[in-house]
Amino acid sequence: MWRIQYILAKLREEDGVGVVEIILILVVLIGLVIIFKSQLTSLVQNIFSKIVSESSGI
Repeated sequence: MWRIQYILAKLREEDGVGVVEIILILVVLIGLVIIFKSQLTSLVQNIFSKIVSESSGI
């Protein structure tokens, strides 16, 4: 019985670490988006303008 409790405790600890890792990854991604917001906006606008201009030729 104590083995099952030990295994469950280990799983809970690992889940907690996974949540912390996901939160850190999200924080880094949000930070990168904030830093490079203008560059990303212009890149997306250029891509969509090329799609629109080249799709009219089809």
